[in-house]
Amino acid sequence: MVGNPSTETKDMAMSETTTTSPIGCHGLVFSGNVDEQGIAEAVARTEKAGFDLLEIPLLDPFGFDVAAAKRALAAHDVQVTASLGLPEGADISTGDPEQVQRGEKVLQRVLEVMSDLESRHVCGVLYGMLKKYPAPATDAGRAASQEVLARIGRRATELGITVSLEIVNRYESNMFNTATGALAFLDEIGEDALKAHLDTYHMNIEESDMFLPVLAAAQAGRLGYVHIGESHRGYLGTGTVDFDSFFRALHHVGYDGPITFESFSTAVVDDVLSTSLAIWRNLWKDGDDLAAHANAYIRGALRSNETLEMH
Repeated sequence: MVGNPSTETKDMAMSETTTTSPIGCHGLVFSGNVDEQGIAEAVARTEKAGFDLLEIPLLDPFGFDVAAAKRALAAHDVQVTASLGLPEGADISTGDPEQVQRGEKVLQRVLEVMSDLESRHVCGVLYGMLKKYPAPATDAGRAASQEVLARIGRRATELGITVSLEIVNRYESNMFNTATGALAFLDEIGEDALKAHLDTYHMNIEESDMFLPVLAAAQAGRLGYVHIGESHRGYLGTGTVDFDSFFRALHHVGYDGPITFESFSTAVVDDVLSTSLAIWRNLWKDGDDLAAHANAYIRGALRSNETLEMH
């Protein structure tokens, strides 16, 4: 078992690397709840595992306890970001005016919550729902999604928040599934605050390789957020994802945004997210061990690429 690194270990790891990317962990590694107890537990365990930030699954921004989150964050040296997919009945990609309006209210509230928490990043499937759609996206649905996101982008600029649209596989979205598709979607909107969110789990399914999508997003000035996940969403390095190429690409483009570990298991369950992601089997039992391993793995990969300058 991999032990949890102490603060001293974290400081040593940071001193050996020149990366400015904050390294984070998804909250569902630690807690299936985002109530006061769940938030406090996730923040404390994120710091204990050696991460810089916690990514909160902000599935219910209207019910989220901002005051409790502030108290937890004040007690620990941890930054915070948020991710989500739009809820049922609030899908801005449907073209249904009532759903579009509800979805926009959700996104506006997310920005308010994260601004209150002094966060600078929101990410996820913000352009529609996280689900398998029965048909391709319609022109009307695409246009409705882009119109809402244009307004969200302008508000995000006012708040100093980057909004990154996660590129997920064909079973979780019908809008786009590759970096090329996402960049075209973003170019049609044109808001600088809107970026692309790359996730190695999804890239491993949809992309031709793990290097060129990073290069394309960075060259377009649109690489805003990164998820690190294994092909089976378990321990890093035990699946089929080509992490060597991916981390080499991040180093090549000088990426300095958040790099967040994401993993799911039946050991920790959120009734909504775990079901939508089809988390049916137990890929790990000990979230602390998993997190400590991921923190070391990511920092080690970043450091390995930094040493290339010595060759």
